[in-house]
Amino acid sequence: MTSFFSKVEPYITQADIHDKVKDLGQKIAQDYAGQELLCVCILKGSILFFSDLIRAIDDDIRVDFMRISSYGNDLESSGVVQIIQDLSFDIRNKHVLIVEDIVDTGNTLSALLDALRLRNPASLKICSLLSKPSRRKKDVTIDYLGFTIDDHFVVGYGLDAAEQYRNLPFIGKLNT
Repeated sequence: MTSFFSKVEPYITQADIHDKVKDLGQKIAQDYAGQELLCVCILKGSILFFSDLIRAIDDDIRVDFMRISSYGNDLESSGVVQIIQDLSFDIRNKHVLIVEDIVDTGNTLSALLDALRLRNPASLKICSLLSKPSRRKKDVTIDYLGFTIDDHFVVGYGLDAAEQYRNLPFIGKLNT
């Protein structure tokens, strides 16, 4: 029987993630100083990043959650974006920061941004832990970015492969 973790090669360490999240939190706090900020976690993959990030923002914030899917239980995106859980707050005239785990093709995030812009937020920005620009199909501006990565399927620190590996404390490349 092979170990659960034997299919994962470490890629970004827990220490590097911690340092980057701290830096992002400080930058966000500085940029939104004195303004009411609503941080929106895109479930499920962003939950660990989101939890650490909001603790690194040294200012009063509000939080909300959305669940979006384009992968289902597959390793490849279906291309169909579904809002499974919507916001519980009205975002009209609010400063909104979408917190995402990874921007890959940009299709999911582009569709989400289009939908949220119709709700007339005061501002709408993106914070993503990871970006894979080599796979981008839609132009998406990432205002706060942790790491740019090569075209690898990554797991850990909330990211999954068919709902597995989310609990890894680092980001690893999945060897399939």
